[in-house]
Amino acid sequence: MNVKVEINNKIHEYPQNTTLLEISRDFQKEFNHDIILAFVNQKLRELFKPVSEDCSVRFVTTADDAGHKTYTRGMILVMLKAFYAEFGSENIDKVSVEYSIGNGLYCDYTGKIPLSMERINAVKERMRKIINKDLPFAKRSIGTDDAIELFRHYHMFDKEKLFRYRRVSKANIYNLDGFEDYYYGYMPPSSGMLKYFDLLDYEGGFLLLMPENKTPTIVDPFIPQKKLFYTLKESNQWAKMMNIENVGALNDIVAQGKMNDLILVAEALQEKKISDIAEAIKMAGGKKFIMIAGPSSSGKTTFSHRLSIQLKAHGFKPHPVAVDNYFVDREKTPKDEYGNYNFESLHAIDLEQFNQDMADLMNGKNVEIPNFNFITGRREYKGNYMTLGPDDILVIEGIHGLNDALSYSLPRESKYKIYISALTQLNIDEHNRIPTTDGRLLRRMVRDARTRGASAKTTISMWPSVRRGEEENIFPFQEDADIMFNSALIYELAVLKQYAEPILFGIDRNCEEYVEAKRLLKFLDYFIGTPSETVPQNSILKEFVGGSCFHV
Repeated sequence: MNVKVEINNKIHEYPQNTTLLEISRDFQKEFNHDIILAFVNQKLRELFKPVSEDCSVRFVTTADDAGHKTYTRGMILVMLKAFYAEFGSENIDKVSVEYSIGNGLYCDYTGKIPLSMERINAVKERMRKIINKDLPFAKRSIGTDDAIELFRHYHMFDKEKLFRYRRVSKANIYNLDGFEDYYYGYMPPSSGMLKYFDLLDYEGGFLLLMPENKTPTIVDPFIPQKKLFYTLKESNQWAKMMNIENVGALNDIVAQGKMNDLILVAEALQEKKISDIAEAIKMAGGKKFIMIAGPSSSGKTTFSHRLSIQLKAHGFKPHPVAVDNYFVDREKTPKDEYGNYNFESLHAIDLEQFNQDMADLMNGKNVEIPNFNFITGRREYKGNYMTLGPDDILVIEGIHGLNDALSYSLPRESKYKIYISALTQLNIDEHNRIPTTDGRLLRRMVRDARTRGASAKTTISMWPSVRRGEEENIFPFQEDADIMFNSALIYELAVLKQYAEPILFGIDRNCEEYVEAKRLLKFLDYFIGTPSETVPQNSILKEFVGGSCFHV
């Protein structure tokens, strides 16, 4: 018996229960990159799945976001199998995938055998052999209680703790030639697809380098990002200090009724960091322009308010300036390749007027600061005059703040640059990290729904465009910052859960954004939710869930 499979608006017939992998081989030549997953009737599926009835199929390659995530998961499992084979499971206490640095994942190791470049090269050689053998990723479903026992046996204690809070009765376990693990998301059909990678020693651990999805067959040389790395390392140290390195440990805190203490400690750590930044600005001397930049939903507005308070406590008179008030008139805004206004372009700002005003302020002149009317698309002047005295300092917030092209007329020594981002320090477990972008997306989704009446579908659909703007205008300048501030709070996803889940459930199952909504819902299901009432009014989190004393 044959089934009809619609691909690219054409009907093809295959014997019933032909796998998607077998079908994909007939179409691989039509794609520039490897097919790694497939949509079947708009539902994402792994390629080992058989086609049992008439359906439509759309293939996903390693150049697509979902495909790139799948490539990354497969690569991690290959690395772990090779690592355990090289070191011996009896010698390993823990191998953990910690955070993303450039095109690499930083991994940590503790165990009886010291980490060395020779050992890392041996692991890399084992990985190549596993890839050359083209071993299948076998998937099996077991009971949650059995999964708990399995991971206790493997000494993967983060996973054991995680599964104690799982409400589902089954867990999907992946097996690569006898090495078993659990992953949040789908896997490639086999190891042979994972041809592009590198492994390097780095800062006491090692880096697993992989291609980016825009260039799926090229592993770029690693470019160290020292400031970002040490900011992430500091945040991880905070997590270890609080004994909360994974979701299971956070759930323990919620279940034990100790969430209020955790919130207070997390907020105190951030406040101390903000105070330290104000102290650093004072010690630097001669700084008149505090330039703050960071990607979407980093909490820049609340951070600017809190930094201003700390600057006052250190003897300054801070004045906020939003770069957005210097937007050019709407019709002069540059357009992107799709013909839409590109508000994230540097040239959406009236650079000449901004620099004239800032230079005049630095030279002691009285300057009228504009206000941009987003409804009319015009800059307005309403008598907001400003003169800088000896203790006055401008706190300037905008996505281009770290780019000297924005403030070309100001001497570098007059500027103090701060990069802010929500760099999630929490992991699901040892081998499943939480991407920083997921935390920011959830923040933005919750805020957009509350303040703009925007649906979760709208926020998800806009997110790729937002990310492109960040990669072009923000990330290239992050290492130019004098200091970095991590605005992520270790407890926040447990709070965001109760706001994000209802709006994600509101996305129609048949629309394109539902795949991402389903992924986020599965992710949030790992957390025990907690109310926001005990979150302080000045918390960065309040910028997103509401109730901020700064009225943001």
